[in-house]
Amino acid sequence: MLAARMQTQPSASGEVNGAVVVHDRARPARSHVVGTAALGGLEVYGLDGKRLGATPAGEVAAVDVDYGFALGKGNATVLAAVDTTHNSLRLFTMSGATLTEAGARAIPLGFAAEGVCLFRNPLDHALYAFVVGDGGEIDQQLIYANASGQLDARQVRRINVPSPLKQCAADAQGHVYASEETVGIWRFNADPEADVAATLVDAPRLGHIQEEVGGIALHDGGEGSRWLIASDASAGRINVYDRSRDDVFVGAVQVSAPEQAEAIAEPGPLFATSANLGKDFAKGMLLVTDEDDANYKALSIADLGKALNLDPGTAQQARKADNTVPTVTALVETTPARSYGDAADDPAIWANPADPAGSLVVATDKKAGIYLYDMQGRVVQFLADGKMNNVDLREGFDLDGEKIVLVTASNRTDDSIAIYKLDTVQRKLVAIADGVQPTGMGDPYGLCMYRNADSGRSFVFVNGDDTRMRQWELVDAGNGRVRAEPVRDLTFDSQTEGCVADDASATLYVNEEDIAMWRLSAEPDGGDARTAVQRVDANSAIRDDLEGVGIYDLGDGRGYIVVSSQGNDTYAVYRREGRQEYLGSFAVVADALRGIDGISETDGLEVTSRNLGPGFEHGAMIAQDGRNVMPVENQNYKYVPWSVIARELKLEMREP
Repeated sequence: MLAARMQTQPSASGEVNGAVVVHDRARPARSHVVGTAALGGLEVYGLDGKRLGATPAGEVAAVDVDYGFALGKGNATVLAAVDTTHNSLRLFTMSGATLTEAGARAIPLGFAAEGVCLFRNPLDHALYAFVVGDGGEIDQQLIYANASGQLDARQVRRINVPSPLKQCAADAQGHVYASEETVGIWRFNADPEADVAATLVDAPRLGHIQEEVGGIALHDGGEGSRWLIASDASAGRINVYDRSRDDVFVGAVQVSAPEQAEAIAEPGPLFATSANLGKDFAKGMLLVTDEDDANYKALSIADLGKALNLDPGTAQQARKADNTVPTVTALVETTPARSYGDAADDPAIWANPADPAGSLVVATDKKAGIYLYDMQGRVVQFLADGKMNNVDLREGFDLDGEKIVLVTASNRTDDSIAIYKLDTVQRKLVAIADGVQPTGMGDPYGLCMYRNADSGRSFVFVNGDDTRMRQWELVDAGNGRVRAEPVRDLTFDSQTEGCVADDASATLYVNEEDIAMWRLSAEPDGGDARTAVQRVDANSAIRDDLEGVGIYDLGDGRGYIVVSSQGNDTYAVYRREGRQEYLGSFAVVADALRGIDGISETDGLEVTSRNLGPGFEHGAMIAQDGRNVMPVENQNYKYVPWSVIARELKLEMREP
């Protein structure tokens, strides 16, 4: 039996649902407990358990706290509370013992909410709220300060499980734990731009839970001292799991009120902090909700560790953003692709020299066809011409004496090369292939184009679902048509897809997804000799698959090569010239004010240094977003100004 060292006064309403400790770093002993009191709102207690006051918050079911949120000219302590009166999320700030509602509105949830937990993304330090519900909902909301300096939130994604959820807790390592009352404890990936990766940690009758999970909490005492704590409500005990060892069960205790021998019959929602709260709680505190006594019992984390022969460790400082990977945001996103699932894949950019704002983006839907988007991301045209995988374009192709913008795409419906003219006046794609142009491949994937800078001859490369890559010359077939004539075959050791040609140096770059980015000649008589610009296993900052690749042109052969490192949702930058050294990586994260999410699981991308209009005067990276969230929709493309990438990685920009 483990006795609490403190208990709060019963709530004024006679009901309790959960509480948090709000840590005062300057004066730890003057920290506070903030508890939910149903229709009594949020009650504030001192560490002696005495009630200091209450703040109206509707009928409150749950609360959580986070620190150091940038608000106005300072940093605020933010509390998120679930109000079941209208099933909304309400946001507060706290200074001393005073709670102030700071939300621009009560954020509607659309389901019967039960619990809330806050999560800081270690990549960009963005604050997210996870709200769990009676119908098995796990709703992720991005909290931000609006233009008026008030707190607001946007839905990012929703995860569902089959039965009611009671509580959740998030850690600094990127996980969120949720208690599905009669099913068990789940662990999910908290990063909205990652796979959910659901893992069942423990379950009734199959593990160490008797019938029902009453609540969960997390203790972080550093490496080797990170615990998951769960209330096994039916058994009347508190379970502890070692998060450093894949959440293995390490023991359980029963809990009583101070100086009493009778255990809490059904311990409810929990909250843990590793912060030093003074003499009795130097290693932190575990709050246990006692619905029978309508109060909260406070256990010493040190006592809990001693009872189970566990080292409580040392309180960890709040994590800061991972500055080893600079982050940027997109300025524009396109209308989502029509097709569900893995559909959007690869873009190409036409820069309008006469009217940069009138530039166009050609992009594929590999389940349905090909899109033409404007610089606001709106659909200008869609052609349901087949399963178009990759696309590229080149200006200056001579067709019947007219210089045109030639567009090619790999068509997986008939395993052919689709060929179009981009009519820049009518702003539409016009099919001009001289009949079906077969690739001879079972499933053509990657495609890129090359134009010889001296002769003006144009070529297209296509690779497939095996190790082959083929090169064709694109020629005027007469009558306004273009055909592809094979000129070279290449072979790699494994799957390739992303490729780009540097016209100025007659160089082809090919991503062999799991192995390396290769450099070889783009000329039809260039042979098959190749050199690795970057091997996957030689740089810990990149992770397979290597996918999309584009070139930022600074002129005179100078510039940058940008590669999608799909395995860690980042983009690696290499120097175009010289030894082509690695210059750094960046990630694209959410912009809450614009309501544009980050980019993840990128297949195709394109980069240009040409002026694309307001916000994109120095060019852009346009990339496919494999997980289009905030809210969850079909895949789309994001436009990222080169200026923000250049600022974060200290790169050059080409003047418009």
